[in-house]
Amino acid sequence: MPIFKKPPFGFTRTKKKEMPEGLWHKCPDCSKVIHDIELAKNHRVCHHCGHHFQLSAEARLKLVTDEDTFEETDADIHTVDALGFEGYAQKVAKYREKTTLNEAIVTGRATIQGHPVSLGVMDFRFLGASMGSVVGEKITRVIERATKERRAAIVFSASGGARMHEGILSLMQMAKTSAALGRHSEAGLPYLSILTHPTTGGVTASFATLGDVILAEPKCMIGFAGPRVVKETTHQNLPPGFQTAEFMLEHGLVDRIVERKEMKATIGTLLDYMMPNQVRASA
Repeated sequence: MPIFKKPPFGFTRTKKKEMPEGLWHKCPDCSKVIHDIELAKNHRVCHHCGHHFQLSAEARLKLVTDEDTFEETDADIHTVDALGFEGYAQKVAKYREKTTLNEAIVTGRATIQGHPVSLGVMDFRFLGASMGSVVGEKITRVIERATKERRAAIVFSASGGARMHEGILSLMQMAKTSAALGRHSEAGLPYLSILTHPTTGGVTASFATLGDVILAEPKCMIGFAGPRVVKETTHQNLPPGFQTAEFMLEHGLVDRIVERKEMKATIGTLLDYMMPNQVRASA
């Protein structure tokens, strides 16, 4: 009979310190573990394999706009639960508190390499950046403001599609944003659409794929329905890389794939060509 009892499996005399959440991230492509500070320094791009993690609207605006030029617009527009969808108002309030955003898009004026633009940046953290009436209205105002002020319109998309909680009011935004883009085009002004991961559903079927030039971040998912739904509907095996930015580039939907660190310079170069007579502010 042993004198000392063997401690149970997993027993430790010292209490383990709890690891704060969000400090480490595992890259879904290469499986490397990256510290949050290191990831933030590289604009949330894996420095091992180049995987582009999702980026908040605030971080993206800081990355692509000229310093201290962004002026937010329509920040006070709030969602209304017009259909009385059970739990919707509480869900919106929860995401407002969680993200400190009023809605799934931030819009405003800025300059990009000296070019005045009207732009909107969707933030996937807010209800999957689904497009409800407020998101559609803010994007429409981005475009209409660009038309009125003779600016380029730019939208960074990242969305799960239409917001089911608003039913037909959500689907109406597809037509509304597309109509605004039609008027913008008739005025002879450019619209740049930048697709990020993921861009799907009604957003893909409307303003996201109506750009004069469509750019995309590497390997981002772009599509209307998900791969599983497409496969079950068509009863076909999907080709390799289906619904990736690279697949869409090969088949003509996307004009160019641009790494995040090169996005600002690429937009600036495009605007040099598309709006050569525009008076540039000092970048």
